[in-house]
Amino acid sequence: MHYKSLFPDLPKVPESNVHHLLFNRPDQKEWPDYTLFVNAATGQQRSFREFIERVRDGATALGADVAHGGLGLRPENGELVGILSENCPDYVALMHSLLAITVPFALFPSALTQYEFKHANSLAQATRIFASPSLLLLALSSGLPADRIHILEGDNEGYTSYDQLVASARNNSIPRLPVRHATKDTLAYLIYSSGTNAVMISHGNITGAALGAMSSGKEQAKVRPPTVWNTPNGLQVTFIVLPVYHSLGLCTISFLSFLKASTIVMLPKWSVDLFFDSITKYHVTTLYLVPSLIHQLVYHPRFKTADMSLVKSVASGAAYLPPQLADQVYARFPDMERFAEGYGLSEFTMTVAMKPIPGQLDGRAKPKPGSAGILYPSVEARIVRADGSLAGPNEPGELHVRGPTAALGYRGNEQATRETFVDGWVLTGDQMRIDEDGDTLKISGMQVSPFEIENTLLEQPDKLITDVSVAGVSGGRTSDERIPRAWVVLSSAGAALGEKEVVARLNGWVKERLSRHKWLRGGIGIVETIPKSPTGKVLRRVLVEEYEREVKAKL
Repeated sequence: MHYKSLFPDLPKVPESNVHHLLFNRPDQKEWPDYTLFVNAATGQQRSFREFIERVRDGATALGADVAHGGLGLRPENGELVGILSENCPDYVALMHSLLAITVPFALFPSALTQYEFKHANSLAQATRIFASPSLLLLALSSGLPADRIHILEGDNEGYTSYDQLVASARNNSIPRLPVRHATKDTLAYLIYSSGTNAVMISHGNITGAALGAMSSGKEQAKVRPPTVWNTPNGLQVTFIVLPVYHSLGLCTISFLSFLKASTIVMLPKWSVDLFFDSITKYHVTTLYLVPSLIHQLVYHPRFKTADMSLVKSVASGAAYLPPQLADQVYARFPDMERFAEGYGLSEFTMTVAMKPIPGQLDGRAKPKPGSAGILYPSVEARIVRADGSLAGPNEPGELHVRGPTAALGYRGNEQATRETFVDGWVLTGDQMRIDEDGDTLKISGMQVSPFEIENTLLEQPDKLITDVSVAGVSGGRTSDERIPRAWVVLSSAGAALGEKEVVARLNGWVKERLSRHKWLRGGIGIVETIPKSPTGKVLRRVLVEEYEREVKAKL
């Protein structure tokens, strides 16, 4: 079957730079000059008006001719700016400065190893990089000359910072550059999907995501009165610990935060004690988390004792939230109406499905336990069986989605683009089913790329294996969390070395090359062969089912 969002169609808007939608709307002229961003680690605060002026002055400094004191960045010259940083207010300001002059940027995860960064930049081909001082050495490993490496949020002798560029535009009275025109397909940024592919997101994609959020908010307002926030300035204060380089953190902090007046509190790095301290200090009303952090928080001693009396809503994303974990949060916040949950992916900019509120859309939208929700505004979906035919209600299959937020494709990987973006549909790779109401998605799937781990194992210099498969298995902190496990076929060199030593060397290699969440916490199994279909497709399901049977038998 083919499914269409229950929400009304999005309004038709002229193609333009997304800057105008986010910052030049008539309603914003009536907004007070409220505190927009707070850095919880430093206490630094920036107001809404200060932020906009910083964005425009930053755009001028970046785009103005060198002769006039700028950097002379132009998209037509092939410029692409890499950003390698922890969360900070200037991270967001720099992105919007670049969007204003239509120079694309790449969001490098700050936890990358040098090996991972090399791969990520091989796709992006950044011509300049803005980095946190703590990540300067990693940025320098790009091979770019030092005068093309800049500092973001802070300073380092010998390197120009974003702050210095903004100050230069102001002190030298450089004529302010106008916002450059963009079409719906103008490349805005690159964001990394599971570490292996650089997803190309356009100005039109961001516009679609913002309009979808506006539409959703408008429909919610029909059945729920405006929330009264008991904060000093009467505004919602949202604490977001997700990194900006992650799709959910990026869209929430950098785009959706400008649809209504509210304050965003951010953390450069995760600190559970600073998290609890900041909730009281900054009068936090709303939390944006991921299931793994929710698990950590509910089992922390301070979860029961910290003053979180102002918190009225909690949002969870990026992975499936087990109902038993949600129940523990409900018990802590008895006045909280619901969890704001959803499902999305980088290849679709952000949101595919969202949990509705009771009564929404004339009662057609039904919030259900264990569901990722209903299709987001403008989203269409289908569930496809393994043979390519359409699945029926409640029948599992691969989820395909399409809509204005579907990405342009993968940069530097035409084959993956052809395989994932097919005839306007995005093939998510996630197994789901849509129930008999036609509006509820149920999800399962891995959160890391098995291909990246497989390729890393095959690159181990001792040539200990000839074949490998990686998949998610049980054993995480919750019953629904899957952790990476590898199955390997030994080479003659590996067999001679012995299984125990091979496993030790492979684990050491993975830990040296990949981020912690990609380590093989599920272990490494030695097998004679990797099961494959007649067409050569690896049958990961066979390996996983056999492993789970063995684990169950041992219990």
